[in-house]
Amino acid sequence: MENAIGTSGRDGAAPRYALTSDEDDTDFWGLVHEADGFFTPLPQEVGARRVYFGGCLPQGGLLKSLSHVGTRRARAGNASFDVLEADGAAMGSYFVNDVTVTNVRPSERGAALVDLVVTLWCEDALPGAERLWDLIRTGRLNRTGLWHGLTPEDRRAWLSVALWSREYRRRGRPDTPPGQVFTLDGRNVVDRDSFYCAIGEAVNGPGGYFGWNLDALHDCLDGRWGATSPFTLLWESSAEARAALVERVPAGDGGTPLFDLIVEILRGRGVSVILR
Repeated sequence: MENAIGTSGRDGAAPRYALTSDEDDTDFWGLVHEADGFFTPLPQEVGARRVYFGGCLPQGGLLKSLSHVGTRRARAGNASFDVLEADGAAMGSYFVNDVTVTNVRPSERGAALVDLVVTLWCEDALPGAERLWDLIRTGRLNRTGLWHGLTPEDRRAWLSVALWSREYRRRGRPDTPPGQVFTLDGRNVVDRDSFYCAIGEAVNGPGGYFGWNLDALHDCLDGRWGATSPFTLLWESSAEARAALVERVPAGDGGTPLFDLIVEILRGRGVSVILR
């Protein structure tokens, strides 16, 4: 990324985030080393954030807002908030509303950098997501099962990052051809989100995505998400998963257990599901 030149802090670390105006994609707002609070919603409103941008080199519309702190003109506007790889490539992006600067001061990270406090709104940046972004950035998302010990809330965040990072992590990789065999380990399937973590990993490897609700699972079975049907899914420890996925989903004249509905969807879309 051209804009990353010369912006490493005194510790040599590369910026981890970038901001670009949503109204004008040529209006680059700058690079940021830290974004403390971005993944931590404020309690008073869903999506509200108070974020500390540490080590920022503001440009464009963000730079213009700095001289108006304390007034309505400190609102820079809406933006794309990119999560960056170590080499500056965007791993994923969040849409943020109403970025407003509330404080600015010189940064200890470098003479050209400042530290900002901003308010913004972003409902999609889930608590716990930062951990997976860091695993991707540092190359430590390199083995299966890293999601096994997560809380239900963190599993949801894991799935969100698996979705937002999918294009970056699969760049240049076509879907596997029809006829492939994938193995899903059901031992850690304890609820619906853990099922999606497991099937995403089975099809696309560590941190992989293959849906995070039933509609998204339907979409993934259309292709372009890592697998091309028909294929075979070997569901190991399926009895344990069946015992966990007992919630009844409205279907037809009554409710169907989630496990049975998932198997029905897969088989109806050309997947040979073998329960073991």
